[in-house]
Amino acid sequence: MKYKTIPNTDLNVSVITLGTWALGGDMWNGADDDTSVGAVQAALDEGINMIDTAPAYGNGRSEVVIGKAIAGRREKVVLATKCGIVQKGKRIGIDLSPASIQKEIDDSRRRLQSDYIDVYQCHWPDPNTSIEKTLETLLKLKERKVIRYIGVSNFDAALLKKAHDFTPIVTLQPQYSLLDRTIEKDVLPMCRDRQIGVMSYGSMAGGILSGKYQEEPNFSKKDARSMFYRYYKGEAFQKVQAFVERLKIFDQPLNQVAINWVRQQEGIVSVLVGCRNAQQVQDNVAAVNWKLSQEQLEQMKYE
Repeated sequence: MKYKTIPNTDLNVSVITLGTWALGGDMWNGADDDTSVGAVQAALDEGINMIDTAPAYGNGRSEVVIGKAIAGRREKVVLATKCGIVQKGKRIGIDLSPASIQKEIDDSRRRLQSDYIDVYQCHWPDPNTSIEKTLETLLKLKERKVIRYIGVSNFDAALLKKAHDFTPIVTLQPQYSLLDRTIEKDVLPMCRDRQIGVMSYGSMAGGILSGKYQEEPNFSKKDARSMFYRYYKGEAFQKVQAFVERLKIFDQPLNQVAINWVRQQEGIVSVLVGCRNAQQVQDNVAAVNWKLSQEQLEQMKYE
């Protein structure tokens, strides 16, 4: 494994972070908790030391799984979780109010079996709560040593600037892949300029860049690959399939091509990569054993 230091912190993290949305099961066609625990432990054995999760992943299920998996190994883990997406009856809402954050951090620490969180992130912007009020709450948690550093996820450039001007933000977690390069316009340059570490997610676009889908899959409407990653139907699916065929010229596993393209971009500290089992972890970790050339990086235009 290879490691990078998140700017302006003492956190030396693996260039691959274990993403754990799928371990929640609810939006990924289910999950087996014992298999999930094994996957997390395999990641640690392979040298991955950063794990990212959120209460929204299976309504706390992912955090519970991680808490079990890292028991006895907590000090070797850089643990990142989030706040702001909450269950409100049968609906999911966004709430970054002080009261909601306080409840979420207490619940997360209990599920994760940890007194503190290394990087605590706002999951999505809350239009009903000022960013200043949210950050004031997070700073109080930092003073109490309940969290160590503050990060944000899914913030655009304007809101990220506003947040970072108020208090140092050490990480941004945006979607970034060969198929979605939106952040290159203004978000990624800002992070480079202000030394905000980028922990990108969606590097395999929900799995489609692995090349395993030869035909259009039939996911349920609640599956993340139907509603969040919009590459699995009709013309979008065919377009991605043609692009994936082009990637085969590099004669490397497609999942590793997708991971390495992201991790080799300037400003990327760590690439979040999801998994379901130990074998997938091992397949993904092998990406750190090689690199794409500059010429290869520039050949991968998705238009």
